[in-house]
Amino acid sequence: MSVKLKITLWYSLFMVLLVGISFSLLLYFSASKIFSGVDQQLKNTVNRSFKEVSLVSGELTFDPDFHLLGLEKGVYLSVYDEKGNFLYGDLPSYYNGSAYLAMDYLQEEYDFYTNWKIYDNQFVLNGYGPIWIRGITSQTGKEGWMVTILKACVIFLPFFVLVVSLSGYHIIKRNLLPLEHLNRLSSQISCGNDLSKRINLPSKKDEVHQLAQTFDHMMERLEQSFQREKAFTSDVSHELRTPISVIRAECEYGLREDTSSLEKTDSLEVILRQASIMSSLTSQLLSLSRMEQGQETLHPQTLCLSQLLSFVADSLEQTSLEKKIVIHKELPSSSSYSGDEHMLIRLFTNLIQNAITYGKENGNIWISLFSYKDYLEVIIKDDGRGISQEDLPRIWDRFYQADSSRNKSHHGGSGLGLSFCKQIVQLHGGTIEVKSILHEGSQFKITLPKKN
Repeated sequence: MSVKLKITLWYSLFMVLLVGISFSLLLYFSASKIFSGVDQQLKNTVNRSFKEVSLVSGELTFDPDFHLLGLEKGVYLSVYDEKGNFLYGDLPSYYNGSAYLAMDYLQEEYDFYTNWKIYDNQFVLNGYGPIWIRGITSQTGKEGWMVTILKACVIFLPFFVLVVSLSGYHIIKRNLLPLEHLNRLSSQISCGNDLSKRINLPSKKDEVHQLAQTFDHMMERLEQSFQREKAFTSDVSHELRTPISVIRAECEYGLREDTSSLEKTDSLEVILRQASIMSSLTSQLLSLSRMEQGQETLHPQTLCLSQLLSFVADSLEQTSLEKKIVIHKELPSSSSYSGDEHMLIRLFTNLIQNAITYGKENGNIWISLFSYKDYLEVIIKDDGRGISQEDLPRIWDRFYQADSSRNKSHHGGSGLGLSFCKQIVQLHGGTIEVKSILHEGSQFKITLPKKN
């Protein structure tokens, strides 16, 4: 059974109970009001009829209004003496009730056809003595109103429930259409492996539309993730193809019978270098993967970040002098920070080494450190080749190299350095940003919270 049908059935059942209870209460209170009105009207008619009875020359005389009073109200009025003998008035022709009189008491009698209401009261007529007046009325007419109301309820209730159920089903179906679309889309993606499909519903605040938007966002992230993994697999294959080909070629060359011992030794040295490259690459990939999965643990210790930056810059000074690049340091005398020393050295080494590698001869590198109340800010800036705006968003991807000038064949890089930098900064709870203009230089800004 579909969700919309289940909701409609529960909704309809609830409406049946609600309407049934409402109509029951309506009938109950209507009946109480109608019948209480009948009782009060009967009493008022009997008590008012006393005024229409008088004594003239020792005989009882009844005003013509005595009859009219009863007829107007649908009440039969009759007069009895003190002993209960009938004196005057009207009785229903089909009434067979008792002549027993009860002072100011409302009686109720039933026969085969009618439900009778009887009210008796006594008053004393001067010069004559006590007389009784009885009022009799039928509830059949009033019950007719109840029957009419009941019939109306019996007809109206199913119609009302039907209209409400159909309307509710239509509303539920309309609001659950995104879920049906989501279901069909999930099946299509499952069968066709097309992650580019989206529901594309307009932005609304209800839960169904929010679910559809969340699904679209999830699919977008999944598509990006799969694209990155495909690119990663392709890049790894590309990175490993060259050393594997070299190793295989050197092995084949070394196994030839006409290869001298010296040439075999050279082949073994080439194989060793290529194996070292593969080992380094594998180690870097494993370390980067552990960082991305949150499995890499920090070993924080209190450091002077100024000294750490100065140490890294000094260790790379000889490399920078080979390209006639001057490193300028703007570092405060003390800047305490709690972080992983090994990872931070790796972070700053990668960034400064990149600035040297892709810098221009007779260029400059500026290293600045600023301390604020809640965070530290490190800026590493160069006036080198820069990065194009098209390449900036992808420089953090594994193996990505912006152009031929950054290819490892020229500089020996694997394209993993900036990926490591981003992961190291994130492990320390910070952020890293880059600004760059092609042929003018790049600036990397690292923000590290003092409490992470």
